[in-house]
Amino acid sequence: MGSPLATISTSACLLLALSACTADNSTNTESAAATSAEHQTLRIAAAANLSDVLPSIIDSYQVDHRVSDSISDKSDLDIDVTYASSGKLYAQIIAGAPYDVFLSANQEFPAKLADKIPKDSTTHQPFTYTQGQLALYSVNKPLDEFSPKVLSDMLISASSSKIAIASPELAPYGASAQSYLQAQKLYDPLVQQKRIIQAENIGQAFQYAYTGSVDYGFVAQSQISAINAKPEQFITLAPESYPAILQDGIIISDKPANIDFTNYLRSAEGQRYFLQAGYLTVQ
Repeated sequence: MGSPLATISTSACLLLALSACTADNSTNTESAAATSAEHQTLRIAAAANLSDVLPSIIDSYQVDHRVSDSISDKSDLDIDVTYASSGKLYAQIIAGAPYDVFLSANQEFPAKLADKIPKDSTTHQPFTYTQGQLALYSVNKPLDEFSPKVLSDMLISASSSKIAIASPELAPYGASAQSYLQAQKLYDPLVQQKRIIQAENIGQAFQYAYTGSVDYGFVAQSQISAINAKPEQFITLAPESYPAILQDGIIISDKPANIDFTNYLRSAEGQRYFLQAGYLTVQ
């Protein structure tokens, strides 16, 4: 039978070992929690027309600027972007897609989304971050002498010409292109003649025109700027000739980085990127 002293000594050792294990586990748990708290992923649902400018804005934000105090190191923030038509992204969000920020190509979808978010959230309100410009683009037909009448004459005289626009139901640029053609009394005749080619989004409309699959494409001015198109290949349509393409965004989740990044979009530096890319700045 062992001595009482040996028993007490053994018990003390066990208690010390258990205490050490508990401390180690606590330290590991706290370390994991701290790492998890520091590292964040910002998931952005962005309208297709932003694919040419948003990457530059994100790079500048992550490399040259501090993020909020809630994120101790810029390298601890990943930003993932999904580009698609605004209507398609809205449908995904309504269906439960885990986006944190929605950057639409119009004001309608963020406003509709705001109606579905609890009213007591002050951050979940739509905000305007840029204004898009509509352009007519062609690699097949020179547009040096463009005017609405010239366009009308060209479309009437060239009965086989095809014109691409983004889907008016899904893409705000498509809706503005439709309104522009309706104002020129061209839309209905072109539809009847089956000469309007509807693309799913503005990116696809641009591809149709860029590859020469259609004679004309109503595209975003930012797409024209991105490829440095030749002057004779495009014309920037007068902003007053179609409904203003005010692009709104909305914060969906409560991650600290959401507010910090969307504030940067609207800052003077963020707006400089939009202006360089062919957008109109907003105050």
